[in-house]
Amino acid sequence: MGKQTGLYARHRAAGAKLVDFGGWDMPLHYGSQIDEHHAVRQRAGVFDVSHMTVVDISGAGSRAWLRYLLANDVDRLQSQGKGLYSCMLNPAGGVVDDLIVYWQGDEDYRMVVNAATRDADLQWMESSVKDYTVNLRERADLAMLAVQGPQAREAAAAFLPGEIGDAALALGAFESLERDGIFIARTGYTGEDGWEILLEQSAAERMWDQLLQAGVQPCGLGARDTLRLEAGLNLYGQDMTMNTSPLESNLGWTIAWDPADRDFIGRFALAEQRASGVGRQLKGLLLDGRGVMRAGQAVRTNSGEGQITSGGFSPTMQRSIALARLPADAAGHCEVQIRDKFVPAHIVKVPFVRNGQIKTDIHKPIE
Repeated sequence: MGKQTGLYARHRAAGAKLVDFGGWDMPLHYGSQIDEHHAVRQRAGVFDVSHMTVVDISGAGSRAWLRYLLANDVDRLQSQGKGLYSCMLNPAGGVVDDLIVYWQGDEDYRMVVNAATRDADLQWMESSVKDYTVNLRERADLAMLAVQGPQAREAAAAFLPGEIGDAALALGAFESLERDGIFIARTGYTGEDGWEILLEQSAAERMWDQLLQAGVQPCGLGARDTLRLEAGLNLYGQDMTMNTSPLESNLGWTIAWDPADRDFIGRFALAEQRASGVGRQLKGLLLDGRGVMRAGQAVRTNSGEGQITSGGFSPTMQRSIALARLPADAAGHCEVQIRDKFVPAHIVKVPFVRNGQIKTDIHKPIE
């Protein structure tokens, strides 16, 4: 038996199919992964993401350390509560993990990293913090709910105490607030609007029950994966790894090159890669023939071979989509090896779906 979140008993009572995910027993679905996917795209769904690792960062050296640790620059956070997405890199420019960090005022920050990489992330952070006056506090005491979908914020606001709901409804993208022990951020991993909410376990159980009673759909890891794939969002361990850089993973936009004198782990390697040219990049694929694309399948392009990193069936588009690491100049049509045959596909720009709508130009191949 793996680790369990505080909502484990509720998942079992709701009939969830439980699977191992990074050492945690987590719900894959509650009966229909496709119904859960559509609920998030069309209305509202709630995910238990309490397995995610939350680290509070404080101390006089916090800002300086984060500017060294992360490829993105926390100096871009100009207002309290604002967050940014970044990668932690190794000296070779490979991705140790991707994360979100929020500035909570003064030298206080909150970081949310992936569950499956918890041990490696904490070890990496501890090893790099030695020369800085920084305190790291893992917040295993907090539960985390992700309420996602076009009606998600309004649905959740009704169950927040006092005036917190009104304040949270005013948050912009990647903004957060913390009041009365409840932390709310307008972030997510589905390509839809919504909140990620950190709160004490008893409060999380109460909110989970209230949301379900109000008709919000409980959702599992299966829908979370198809939603993020449609949104063109990377999954660590597949679309980016210790052996791939942000430049190879469609994450060049997360690198803060300016100011030029800011040193960060992996900067030299990334600068060399940028100067010499990136040989492979992460791109989207739409399957034109029959079948379903899966991670690990080979791709033949006009510029050489590549490989699918994430793939599956898109419930919104009713066809197979994928992310693939391909030669940087690959464009137009390609072929994907599904079992013993090559099936036609074409290379497109991600995301496939934005705010519940299929992109109007998604069927046009990159030329």
